Amino acid sequence: MQIDIVKDDARTEVGSYFVSNYPPFSAWGREEIPAALSTLQTSGVSSAPLGLYIHIPFCRKRCKFCYFRVYTDKNSQDVDVYCDALVRECALYSRCAALADRSFDFVYFGGGTPSFLSSEQLERLIEGITEHFGWAHSREITFECEPGTLKRSKLETIKSIGVTRLSLGIEHFDDAVLELNGRAHKSPEVFRSYGWARDVGFEQINVDLIAGMLGDTKEKWYETVDKTLPLEPDSVTIYQMELPYNTVIARESSESGEPPVVPDWATKRAWVGHAFDRFESAGYEVSSAYTMIRPREGGDFVYRNAVWRGADMIGMGVASFSHLAGVHYQNHDAWEDYIRLVNEGQLPIARALSMTPAQQLTRELVLQTKLGRIDAGYFREKFGVEIVSEYAEAYKRLSADGFVNVDGDAITLTRRGLLCVDALLPQFFEPQYRNVRYT
Repeated sequence: MQIDIVKDDARTEVGSYFVSNYPPFSAWGREEIPAALSTLQTSGVSSAPLGLYIHIPFCRKRCKFCYFRVYTDKNSQDVDVYCDALVRECALYSRCAALADRSFDFVYFGGGTPSFLSSEQLERLIEGITEHFGWAHSREITFECEPGTLKRSKLETIKSIGVTRLSLGIEHFDDAVLELNGRAHKSPEVFRSYGWARDVGFEQINVDLIAGMLGDTKEKWYETVDKTLPLEPDSVTIYQMELPYNTVIARESSESGEPPVVPDWATKRAWVGHAFDRFESAGYEVSSAYTMIRPREGGDFVYRNAVWRGADMIGMGVASFSHLAGVHYQNHDAWEDYIRLVNEGQLPIARALSMTPAQQLTRELVLQTKLGRIDAGYFREKFGVEIVSEYAEAYKRLSADGFVNVDGDAITLTRRGLLCVDALLPQFFEPQYRNVRYT
């Protein structure tokens, strides 16, 4: 089970541990596509908050640890073709009864690298999308950026489309580490683009960091933390390096027969713990197992909090994931299939899964556990289930091992539990999914 990685001698081996959804993607299949299509055509099927995810799958380089659907070989004409397909997909969704008269509570431009698009391409894309959907009343619009793709003029364009949260993929400040891991940018580009972003005046700026990349050391990581603090980002997201199967690092390890040279799990947890301590000393608060925020009104993550509490989200673009009224589904993950189906006037759904009420509860439970705190009263009111008794054995084990404290309705993770939360979550899964990797 994933809990093995909490051992002090656990090496970082090839495999996925990060839990992003439930049930695992391997449980989704083509046979459930009709359920997704039927749900989309059912008026009034859900009153949950609604979000929009737009996948921009282009990158200047493929990072060696990346497992997302991205392309590094597409030219400007290809980008135009893809953006046209996104607009056509929006048109298809605008005819779905389940979305009629509903507005987006949040919007997320993810990738890949959304900032790979030129200002002109971005403006044309937004003009096309807003013919069918708008987000004037959205509470949050997030846009992911790679520092080396930014100019001040492009940041002004990004802000002009309504973006409220800019997420800057820094990952590390050591240029040798960045190069060894296949990152396209270097640290001077980080400082330049961050300064522009502040000048342009985004409401919130998030920076991403990764502890334990290839070539990382305690000294280099501590220096990265020290260089991040003076930037005073509104939030910082810190991941522990892992190696899913479909990464360059995993392939190179398989071909050479040598294990990847990545710090072990105990080391990565200690490094993230150090970063959390440093940011807390600077006035930040723990927002989740991965995030620290500068406390202020409206400063938390609308997108994350909504999705982890069962919001609906429509994912557009190649390989995008959606969730609507208890039904998961994913678009085709091949460029040719996605473009062809959308151009033929079909929603490009490749697989789906209708969740049972128990699975919906488990999904929210494991995702909200990542916040470091669970309110049992929330689940009692929404699902009519007493989670403390329903999962009594799991909570007993986790409490005995020093990962969790249970006090009435308040279930809180200790710092030790927070730093390895993804390894703990399978204990709440249905038995058939407890040993399934998130590949």
